[in-house]
Amino acid sequence: MAEPSLPVLIQGGMGAGVSGWRLARAVARTGQLGVVSGVALDALLARRLQLGDPGGHLRLALGRFPVPEVTERILRRYFVPGGIAPGRPFRPVPRLGLRPSRARDELIVAANFAEVWLAKQGHDGPVGINYLEKIQLATPAAAYGAMLAGVDYVLMGAGIPTQIPALLDALAANETGELTVTVAGAEHGRTVAFTPSALTGETPLAPPARPRFLAIVSSAVLAMYLHRSPVTRPDGFVVESPVAGGHSAPPRGRLRLDEAGEPVYGPRDRVDVTKFTALGSPFWLAGGHAAPGAAAAARSSGAAGIQAGTIFALCRESGLDPRLRRRLVQAAAAGNLRVRNDPAASPAGFPFKVAALPHSLSEPDIYRDRPRLCDLGYLRTPYVRANGAVGYRCPAEPVDDYIRKGGAPEDTAGRRCLCNGLVAGIGLAQHRPDGYTEPPLLTLGQDLGFLPDLLGGHGGDYTAADAVDYLSNR
Repeated sequence: MAEPSLPVLIQGGMGAGVSGWRLARAVARTGQLGVVSGVALDALLARRLQLGDPGGHLRLALGRFPVPEVTERILRRYFVPGGIAPGRPFRPVPRLGLRPSRARDELIVAANFAEVWLAKQGHDGPVGINYLEKIQLATPAAAYGAMLAGVDYVLMGAGIPTQIPALLDALAANETGELTVTVAGAEHGRTVAFTPSALTGETPLAPPARPRFLAIVSSAVLAMYLHRSPVTRPDGFVVESPVAGGHSAPPRGRLRLDEAGEPVYGPRDRVDVTKFTALGSPFWLAGGHAAPGAAAAARSSGAAGIQAGTIFALCRESGLDPRLRRRLVQAAAAGNLRVRNDPAASPAGFPFKVAALPHSLSEPDIYRDRPRLCDLGYLRTPYVRANGAVGYRCPAEPVDDYIRKGGAPEDTAGRRCLCNGLVAGIGLAQHRPDGYTEPPLLTLGQDLGFLPDLLGGHGGDYTAADAVDYLSNR
């Protein structure tokens, strides 16, 4: 069978639910690579079921999940016909951890399956899923769920994804997929694993197809490190510049900040396209390439094409809360939207792009007034307790708790709760028993030059297909 052709355009996998199945499906219908975000899909599935699953899409997808008993357990636990009352807190989902949890793994597998399955309906275009390397504890189960739905590509950034090729190989053979997780204070890492037979019991499922793996990198040094061994070698690279949305790699060398408190990038951080071309693997350029002719220019330099995110985050099919999306578009069109590369916002320790919007966590007073807590916990990191057991901590949790767990107090300064903030940005904010509602945190790339043309040409709003046409123009 002939290898499928490579896409020229990859739609970025953004935030938690911003790149949802509707957006990925709309892009894949054009023949380009539509990508769903794989972050926190278990929580998103549970919350949407508790809202009554308007339209019935999730229940339709879960009805195609190959283990009906799992679907039945999830629906019994989370589905609320007609939805919970406004302002009522969502029921929590099991938090990530090293200890095995059947309920947690079933929810993760089913949620990833549902998102990819929905994205793949009604067309034969390619669909990918984007994971964060920092959220290692969810990756084995999440990847298997996406593979069961026939995902074509897995993309991963925010770390050094050396273990992903072997993980995908194992899961494609219906064998146990493992990752070694770093544990602060431990001499050796601990293993997080997912065994497909634990999901299916005595009746094994047909082995899923192995998707292509694209590593998201910011330097040729990292790409060469991953490429040097068949064990760690991805099937291609997405090469991000510092203006791309979400997490960015810190500048190489000593961290310097400009007058606005943003990291200063220099010549060492520029992408050397010739080094990527020499590797012989396909690569796509990302960050600041959302313009007519950019894809053609990338291809003439040796790249397979480009990845673009923000242009899709602001389109009609975006998973952003529609009211927030309109406010972002209006502010950007008026030239009033600032996207700051905040070196402290993310608990993951990477610089993170924060869009400044009133009544969001970008505002210092909103940040100060938010009670610090960590109840979703996707960015928690394991550490060794004094008694030798493994605990979990996050620099965005209460400062005293973090210090008590051995964390450095300076690591807590300015940290935002990305988990709750990003989920609030797609209309799924948690409501606390005391009446407090989680405020949103919004991320975009820093290149918004595409907006005047798209808004002017499409009546102040545009679709994902409009964005693909715009990027396809020479």
